[in-house]
Amino acid sequence: MANRITRHIPNTITCCNLLSGCMAVMAAFNADAWHTLLWVVAGALFDFCDGLSARALKAYSPIGKELDSLADLVTFGLAPAMLCLMTLRSLDYTCSTLASIYPYIGLLLAVFAALRLAKFNTDERQTSSFLGLAVPANALFWCGLFQKDWTDVTFAPWIIGVLVLLFAWLMVSEIPMFSLKFKNLKWADNKVRFMFLIISVAILVSMHEKGLAAVIGWYIILSILTKGRH
Repeated sequence: MANRITRHIPNTITCCNLLSGCMAVMAAFNADAWHTLLWVVAGALFDFCDGLSARALKAYSPIGKELDSLADLVTFGLAPAMLCLMTLRSLDYTCSTLASIYPYIGLLLAVFAALRLAKFNTDERQTSSFLGLAVPANALFWCGLFQKDWTDVTFAPWIIGVLVLLFAWLMVSEIPMFSLKFKNLKWADNKVRFMFLIISVAILVSMHEKGLAAVIGWYIILSILTKGRH
């Protein structure tokens, strides 16, 4: 009886991730960047805990793997894509036709998140590090970016559009990205991770939630400089 209960714990946590993602999408649909961020962070915590519990309980299953990807697509793909779309809708355009079409470029974030997840699930090279930007990092970048009011930023639609294309490409790229999984706490084995965390804490202390985009930018730059070494 106990085994039957424990084997469902990881999937239950994954469903909490999915529920958080649904709430994030609802907040994003209302252009509520703050609550979108809160629900995405909650989803990220559940996403971390479901893997942790699956390893601790040895409760692996094919259904769990598929469910995890579906939940991640909603929380880290659809939610930031919808927030991007709604933010772009709030900006000024010189052409009404462009204003009605252009914001949908934000949905590319959901499409490429799906491609990223499918690629990750079938790529045996990504066990201890990543190739391309992980979808949770992508979601945190956009949720952090939109804590700022973009209505007064010159050329805001075009800056955001370029960033959408850049991050869509980053998710499916072959750029090595280091993982934050610690096997031990030795500096020699984890100096890249420690460097990332120290600078990230400084950024967040000074900029708070608005610093999330800078943290992800720092992560990408450090990954490129170290070629994903961990």
